[in-house]
Amino acid sequence: MEFGFTQEQTLLRQAAREFAEQVVAPEAERIDKAGEFPAAIFQEMAKLNLTGIIVPRKYGGVEMGHLARMFVLEEIGRISAAVSVLLQVHHLSMAPIIDLGTEEQKQRYLPALARGEKMIAISVTEPSGGSDILGMQTTARRDGDLYVLNGRKCFVSSSSVADYMVIVAKTGEGSKGLSAFIVDKGAEGLRVGREEHKLGLRGQGMGDLVLQNCRVSKDNLVGAEGDGLKVALRAIGEVGRAGMAGAALGIVGACLEASVKFANERILYGKPISQLQAIQLMIADMQADLEASRLLCYRAAWMKDQGQRCDAEMALAKYYTSEAAVRCAKRAIDIHGGYGILEEYAVQRYLRDAMTCLSAAGTSQVLQLIVARKALG
Repeated sequence: MEFGFTQEQTLLRQAAREFAEQVVAPEAERIDKAGEFPAAIFQEMAKLNLTGIIVPRKYGGVEMGHLARMFVLEEIGRISAAVSVLLQVHHLSMAPIIDLGTEEQKQRYLPALARGEKMIAISVTEPSGGSDILGMQTTARRDGDLYVLNGRKCFVSSSSVADYMVIVAKTGEGSKGLSAFIVDKGAEGLRVGREEHKLGLRGQGMGDLVLQNCRVSKDNLVGAEGDGLKVALRAIGEVGRAGMAGAALGIVGACLEASVKFANERILYGKPISQLQAIQLMIADMQADLEASRLLCYRAAWMKDQGQRCDAEMALAKYYTSEAAVRCAKRAIDIHGGYGILEEYAVQRYLRDAMTCLSAAGTSQVLQLIVARKALG
């Protein structure tokens, strides 16, 4: 079994780490406290071609694949999970156009998105529940060459900053009763609703969308009418969950690094606390979580690049890694003692970010069901 990476992947990882440490790190605390979209950082990521990492070269991307994407999200997530998730949402929302879009849609949207000149979001979840996709209430009624969309979406990542939205709406009944549409932010009848204030991942915005007789051309239909469920499940299951796993993987690494540094520097009873067995046991558990999470995430991303079915593997990677991030953040705070709850130490941010990652792209319980179904055959 080969565990090596290509020279191109290794160089990309190094570039992403340097970018995170030099550009993101000085702003990470401010982003968390202000909760504002880091537009300048997004543009810097675009300059490094990180916004187009999974976009084919013929549409302006660099086509490096999903394993390379995982490296980037991990390295950025190690410094700021909010910035990592912001980037992953952009990738996730382009995926339906890359996979199922018409040639005209690809030519029209992907080059500007790959270059980071425009941003895109995807909108599936409704107040009735994110996991109950078939219970969706937003409708899309055919009217000649147009579709008229009505309804309300919630928990839409990047809702206030995206230039385009991929919106899933009800066009019929059953599993073939959903369809997906590309909607420009300026479309008449589309309104950005309230912005949510989250426990963590601050700066990576999330809010509502309101559709009131929003008229969309039939040419903006992604795939065929009735493909909406496939669009949602494929994008979220294979790209969104991988992205959230990558951000959580970064948090796990950050917790371990912060804990090792603090344990080596903190002196109690005349010696570093790293010499205490209780501290060493927690460090060992964190190291194990990091290694296991990496193997799960890298394998799932590699399978995606090979064109293999990987929905269960992505679910397992996201489930294990996001839960590991919470465990490791809690241990990091324990190791820091009283200092762990102070804002000047990043470990409290790691815990808030890790908790916020848990429900994104599927709760742990939903992901466990997917994993169990594969295990049960």
